[in-house]
Amino acid sequence: MSELQKTQLFNWSEAPLNAFAAHEPTSFVDGPFGSDLKVSDYAESGVRILQLQNLGDGYFLDDNVKYAPERKAQSLSRCLVRPGDLLIAKMADPLARACIVPPHLAKGLIVADLIKLRLDREHDATFICSAINGTEFRREAERLATGTTRTRISLSTLKRIRLRAPKPKEQRRIGDIVRTLDETTRQSEALIAKYQQIKLGLMHDLFTRGATANGNLRPTRAQAPHLYKDSPLGWIPKEWEVVPLSSVTQFITSGSRGWAEYYSEVGPQFIRIGNLTREHINFRWDSVTRVSLPKFTEGQRTAVLPNDILISITADLGIVAVAGNALGEAYVNQHIALVRPRVEPEVSRFLGHFLSTVRVYKQFLRLNDSGAKAGLNLPAVGKILVVKPLDDLEPKRVAAMLDEVDLTIECHKQEVVKLRQQKHGLMQDLLTGRVRVKVSGEAITSAG
Repeated sequence: MSELQKTQLFNWSEAPLNAFAAHEPTSFVDGPFGSDLKVSDYAESGVRILQLQNLGDGYFLDDNVKYAPERKAQSLSRCLVRPGDLLIAKMADPLARACIVPPHLAKGLIVADLIKLRLDREHDATFICSAINGTEFRREAERLATGTTRTRISLSTLKRIRLRAPKPKEQRRIGDIVRTLDETTRQSEALIAKYQQIKLGLMHDLFTRGATANGNLRPTRAQAPHLYKDSPLGWIPKEWEVVPLSSVTQFITSGSRGWAEYYSEVGPQFIRIGNLTREHINFRWDSVTRVSLPKFTEGQRTAVLPNDILISITADLGIVAVAGNALGEAYVNQHIALVRPRVEPEVSRFLGHFLSTVRVYKQFLRLNDSGAKAGLNLPAVGKILVVKPLDDLEPKRVAAMLDEVDLTIECHKQEVVKLRQQKHGLMQDLLTGRVRVKVSGEAITSAG
């Protein structure tokens, strides 16, 4: 039995998206022509301008804040949105993605590349938004889109795409399930943000005050000035030194050019800047590339070993990672400096954490060779100043404390990924009627 036949048995209706709009003249409209809302119209305050950058795939992105004067916004009143309205993207990435205007946004003005959909009151906004973002609706939107390099869908075309929906009570029940999942996800995301702020504060304290033998921070300089001394990097504990990075390393090198022709589905891992992140000093393997080894000389292709420190030296300067024991055979390209420390693994991680601080990033910027192509040469990397505690155990304590926070953040991120996967799988069932909800109760039962 086809999905459409199943849906008909379940008394779901199918209608053009336009049929779900409220019965008012401006319930389903796109933004103003570009000439009607120019960048020169933007202001420091007024009515929030909503752009493509604010529209995530099912969620609102509350950044890239811009405003239009109240008078200008009122002259474009048909394009004003309020909480509960749906925003739909005319352009790809992905095409026709939708989100709901959040409650805290009292009023907004959409730009030309967005569409406003104000639903009839009987329909549940969360359900309809989820259905628009669902596989079937999106596939049809992509089929009807125009353009090659930048695909686009028109308002008139979007209005005609058909969407299947149950009766309002079942819509609201499904919407409740989605809202519960979304709230759980938001709570996990809030914990991530909280621990990221904790980490920033902890990094500042640990790299200005250090950690004593009992695992506590030293008293502040204001509390115990005799415990500190001035240095080229500012005030540091008396038991610390400031040294160039080259003095605590075996060597600093980088990879060779011309690796692209050796890309392969198997072979050693090939580390690029995209595998580094400012969020932590571990690798990102979501975009890992592999290579078949080119016939370079051994000196031109130094393999990455556990505890090596990698630093981006072109483009986005100063992103740091520390190689772990489970890395396997790996190489870097010419955009990454490979730093091999003369220290124990825990001290290597201490250096990695320190090199990712704002204090060191400012050094990267000062040393940046702003010639034809901005970047750092390897001698410049060696000149980066780092702190060196004289107590060999102190770097280990500091690294362990920061690694623990990173692990907590990573666990919460994995939980968010898991929740999103659960939501995606559940929505596939709920939006096709494969799984039904009992409107009168709380249980979800299979339709099969």
